[in-house]
Amino acid sequence: MIIELVNAYKKYDPAAKSKIEILLLYPGIKAVLLHQVAHALYGLELFFLARLIAEISRCMTGIEIHPGAQLGDRLVIDHGMGVVIGETAVVGNDCVIFHGVTLGGTKFDPTKRHPTIGDNVLIGAGAKILGPITIGNNVRIGANSVITKAINDDQIVVGNNQIVTGA
Repeated sequence: MIIELVNAYKKYDPAAKSKIEILLLYPGIKAVLLHQVAHALYGLELFFLARLIAEISRCMTGIEIHPGAQLGDRLVIDHGMGVVIGETAVVGNDCVIFHGVTLGGTKFDPTKRHPTIGDNVLIGAGAKILGPITIGNNVRIGANSVITKAINDDQIVVGNNQIVTGA
């Protein structure tokens, strides 16, 4: 699992010089690994401990992932500072999230209120994906986009829900 994650970072980040550099110095990988611990504790209804691990992770990395969020395999959070992933968010496999991204809610009800992200999705720096919407597989979301509506598979989206073309 850790080896797959390190290999994903090596694949997506041409600046990565070595696997040991990724493992020890990249904040995204630390945040994902600590989230796995917090998420397991959350599943056991050890909510305080789960939130404590998440808080320590946020302080260490600048990446805030609620322990209830579900993250797929080989998630790469590049740079990471300012990333926020809400409690009911689901992120698929082989996704790349850049710094400043928010997977946020639009209401306070105790229901599904955060987005579901498909597999192989790239989310550009500063993008905001808000509400209980679904982003399909193989989607590319441009930097600083604001997405509040569902996006089908194989789309490129920029700006405010504006689909440019199929990927």
